Amino acid sequence: MTTYPVNMDIKPEVQAFFDDATNTISYIVKDPTSNSCAIVDSVMDIDYAAGRITYDHADELIRQVQEQGLKLEWIIETHVHADHLSAAPYIQEKIGGKIGIGSKIMVVQDTFGKVFNEGTEFQRDGSQFDALFEDGDTYMVGNMPVFAMYTPGHTPACMVHVMGDAAFVGDTLFMPDGGSARADFPGGDAATLYDSIQKVLTLPDETRLFMCHDYGPNGRDIQWETTVGEEKEHNIHVGGGKTKEEFVKFRTERDAQLDMPKLIIPSLQVNMRAGEIPTDKDGNPMLKVPVNGL
Repeated sequence: MTTYPVNMDIKPEVQAFFDDATNTISYIVKDPTSNSCAIVDSVMDIDYAAGRITYDHADELIRQVQEQGLKLEWIIETHVHADHLSAAPYIQEKIGGKIGIGSKIMVVQDTFGKVFNEGTEFQRDGSQFDALFEDGDTYMVGNMPVFAMYTPGHTPACMVHVMGDAAFVGDTLFMPDGGSARADFPGGDAATLYDSIQKVLTLPDETRLFMCHDYGPNGRDIQWETTVGEEKEHNIHVGGGKTKEEFVKFRTERDAQLDMPKLIIPSLQVNMRAGEIPTDKDGNPMLKVPVNGL
């Protein structure tokens, strides 16, 4: 079992940015002892019906980094998102930073490279990213050490990034009244997701957990921060001692009722390329729509 270097004495400054169109929360995370920061799970705007890409959400992140005099060192993707497009390369071009994701991105690239009938020019080795993280890998944001925790189940490449007393969980967990993410995408697995959630819940109870999505269940206001202790006690899918068997039964039945995310087709094509939009043979930005492929 991997031993993770938890340091609860480090308390990064976390700024959250909610995207109404995709219910995604992006973060600027600042090292408390320097002006260095990371961006987690950025969003690129798309009007899918019109085939139009814009960058309002990313421009706000860039503006905040610049106005606060911060140095962007990392642009982190917790996984290959199926419900929004990453703005990582756009942000990198404007203000720098290295783009990082879990090393199992190669599994995702191989799977969806086939779905989208990508040719041999599409590299399936993760080379589109600047860093590929393994379980337990560490990196620095200024003076702040960060470690990556491998948490598959929702997708094969999901990772939680722990920065001091703050953990960015991607889609591994939702707020306690939201439960957990689906596990029926190619490469997903409900039993594996349960195990990954239990791994996250071994972090200290006071660890701050930051969600990638929130949908305001039962009409409540949007929220994105909770704690390990709150999740262990109150999460409606895994809290209060719910067993793996209970979770797998519920998750499997629930997933069978869910529609595909509205942006899954453009999201997967873009995000498996680290946020780059694919092009046709003449170099024009172009997306494919596989028929009966998902």
